[in-house]
Amino acid sequence: MPYITIRSKFIITVTVSTLWMLLSIWLSVPWYDQLSNHTTPFIAAFLIGFIAIIPGFMNAFIMMALALDKRPAATLLHDYPDVTVLVAAYNEAASIEDTVRSLMRQTYPGKLHVIVINDGSADNTADIVRSLLPEYSNLNLVDLQMNGGKANALNQGLAHCKSPYVITVDADCWIWKDGIQNLVGRRLADPVNTRAVAGAILIRNSRENWLTKAQEWDYFLGIAAIKRIQSLFQGTLVAQGAFSLYDRDTLVEVGGWPHTVGEDIVLTWKILNAGYRVGHAENAIAMTRCPDNLLQFIRQRQRWSRGLIEAFKMTPDILLKKRLPVFYIWWNTLFPFMDLAYSIGFIPGLFLAFFGHFWIVGPMTLALLPISFVMNSLMYTRSKATFDEVGLKVRRNRLGLLNYTLVYSLILQPACVWGYISEILNLRKTWGTK
Repeated sequence: MPYITIRSKFIITVTVSTLWMLLSIWLSVPWYDQLSNHTTPFIAAFLIGFIAIIPGFMNAFIMMALALDKRPAATLLHDYPDVTVLVAAYNEAASIEDTVRSLMRQTYPGKLHVIVINDGSADNTADIVRSLLPEYSNLNLVDLQMNGGKANALNQGLAHCKSPYVITVDADCWIWKDGIQNLVGRRLADPVNTRAVAGAILIRNSRENWLTKAQEWDYFLGIAAIKRIQSLFQGTLVAQGAFSLYDRDTLVEVGGWPHTVGEDIVLTWKILNAGYRVGHAENAIAMTRCPDNLLQFIRQRQRWSRGLIEAFKMTPDILLKKRLPVFYIWWNTLFPFMDLAYSIGFIPGLFLAFFGHFWIVGPMTLALLPISFVMNSLMYTRSKATFDEVGLKVRRNRLGLLNYTLVYSLILQPACVWGYISEILNLRKTWGTK
């Protein structure tokens, strides 16, 4: 495949997706006329725009970007820099030993130092880490007596860091054996203005029930693909706290982790706002435990949605930057409206369709299925190639795929809407779940 510059790939992708959007608008005129008769012209335009037109543009964009994405492989180095891993832990007695041992089994060729910050746990998290100290000379414990939140714990750990690179790992994550080497390798292979790199997060407890099985596909397809194309166009928007690398000096420059519900997204946007790039290492894999009941899942997605609004509130001037990543920032301004249209329009439209009223859900919404199928096929191909590279196997999960396709969004979108509203109204913030 001939070399195509990043800017050319972006222009091609935007052109194709815009043409698709224009075709969709032309085809949706009869739908608009019909829906206007049953509602109002504004409501019809809002629902059609944010249920079909804009999601169709985004799907076409993702599809073209994935088709054009071919990044150079990170080369193996003779010398790897020193790295410090920060693990903030609060009441993680059930998982902290497994997490620490997965870090100690890393194949990383350089010096690796692990600092566990016990954030005032009420269980025996700190005792478990202490029992591991004699076994590992590169393990340290910072034992905070009072719970101050994840951001405070990470900032306390940062004060003990001397290495040029800092990696954060959630206390219930299990890191694949070459995860840190691949994460650091991507940082060193990426453009010189890269200051953070997000790893790839996959589900560890995907066999527990229908909800965890559906989330496995969300992480494997959706989240992985979005981070991949954002990285392609120089703008990964979330270096998630579960497994990401940061330049230590840059962390100090932007003031460390902010005391917010979505500290990782706010931190990432601060790094982008400072003029730096954030990358993504799709082969640096961490396995995490996802919420296994509806209440935990809803709280998690509410927190993520609040984090998005927090990022806009704390870095509003980022929208005025003349840089490629800002395209995705503007893209994110549309998510609250899409989630709202889905919640108040598409979900009721499904019930209307059962009774033969196809005003909202009908032939035009079904027309999105072919491009969605192509897009998800590309997502699957890319993610499977990564699995093959690191020696993992994609397990069969047909029931999870069915629930991910048919049920998942019926829960996800309303949860996100409540998260946006909670942050806009400045309601009381709670962590809820990771």
